[in-house]
Amino acid sequence: MAVSDIETSAQAFLQDLTPEQVSQLTGAATTEKFDAGQRIFRAGEPAKRFFLIAQGLVGLEMFLSERGPVMIDKLVAGDSLGWSWLFPPFRWHFDAVALEPVRLIAFDARRIRELCETNHETGYKLLYRVAGIMVQRIQRTRLQLLDVCAAPSDSKDRWI
Repeated sequence: MAVSDIETSAQAFLQDLTPEQVSQLTGAATTEKFDAGQRIFRAGEPAKRFFLIAQGLVGLEMFLSERGPVMIDKLVAGDSLGWSWLFPPFRWHFDAVALEPVRLIAFDARRIRELCETNHETGYKLLYRVAGIMVQRIQRTRLQLLDVCAAPSDSKDRWI
């Protein structure tokens, strides 16, 4: 399904880009829907897309051998999902699951990487945004994992 201007105008990730840059990005995008409980991607799989959450709630999970899958973050409408698409070997580092019905704007990673190579200004802006997201997520994940180390191993709560 094609991406609408209304969907993109609500996305902070696309703010401050020129109309031409937004058009180039959305030219490589579609919308996708996932039902509650459906996996969006799994760690280790090829990261062929990245997403902006238009609607719904997405959980990021990590598998810990002592505890199984644990929720390390929750993302809401307006958040971006995925940064593994930008860096070799282009494989997901976490699992993503729809916690409720989700509508995503899905970008073709290969096409966006090609755009970044040919349009360095757009590439710089995207890399700057993704780097900021990575810093935020890594800091939140680190704090959550500290809690996991302190929590009893028999805890029934999947959220760290």
